[in-house]
Amino acid sequence: MSEFITWSDELSVGIEEIDEQHKVLVNLINRMHDAIDKHHGSDTVKEILVELADYTKIHFAVEESLMRILDFPGYDEHKEIHDELLDNVVMLHEKVASGKTAISFELLHFLKSWLSKHIMEEDTQYSAFFLATGAKPKLKKKSWMTRLWGS
Repeated sequence: MSEFITWSDELSVGIEEIDEQHKVLVNLINRMHDAIDKHHGSDTVKEILVELADYTKIHFAVEESLMRILDFPGYDEHKEIHDELLDNVVMLHEKVASGKTAISFELLHFLKSWLSKHIMEEDTQYSAFFLATGAKPKLKKKSWMTRLWGS
């Protein structure tokens, strides 16, 4: 599989659990790129888009739960950004499913930009707070999400 997005330390928020979840998102976008690039058909790409939407919902729920548990002061603003991003992903899925929009490299570039920007700008804001409040940067074993979805 070709790498459309390459994981790097620049994308790391310094908390392994969150980084592993972000790697799953990177992998899903790379799988979609590979499917488009190799002309695997729209059904395959649509399946990956559904998986991406589902995983994004779960990932955001985890982040938001941690924000509430650790009393992150920027929770409301971050939740609003998550809601907007999720609405965009769901809207894209609906457009693709209805045939109003084709899945294209333009869509992939949007997803790549969205993920990179979100991690490097918004997620780094909460990660420093999490670490300062005692969140552990390293996992002792893989989380259930990583075992279920892989990275």
